Amino acid sequence: MRGLIVKEPFASWIVEGRKIWEIRKSSTKIRGEVYIINKGFAIGKAELVDVLGPFTPEELKEHKEKHLAEYEFLKEYSNGKKLYAWVFKNPVKFDKPLEVIMPKGAQIWVNIRGFRE
Repeated sequence: MRGLIVKEPFASWIVEGRKIWEIRKSSTKIRGEVYIINKGFAIGKAELVDVLGPFTPEELKEHKEKHLAEYEFLKEYSNGKKLYAWVFKNPVKFDKPLEVIMPKGAQIWVNIRGFRE
């Protein structure tokens, strides 16, 4: 199973179903259910169903209700590059976060080897 590393508060917003677009600097061909990971813990999961874009920060400003990111954040994050919206559906927030056994140096995707008890 794959895990996607996401910073807070965005990670919680995805698994709560409030945030349906995760903004990234690249596209991905990965689709299907992924764990949402923050600080080494899977806090929930969601289905990655599509990738839209590329977008400019100005274009994404019109879709704030989907990604919940401030325009200034998007501008700084993009650093002049195009951005992509990774589209999530069917979020599930875990009652208790699961500690993930994962390789060192993971930055975006994690191939989850298991969970610590």
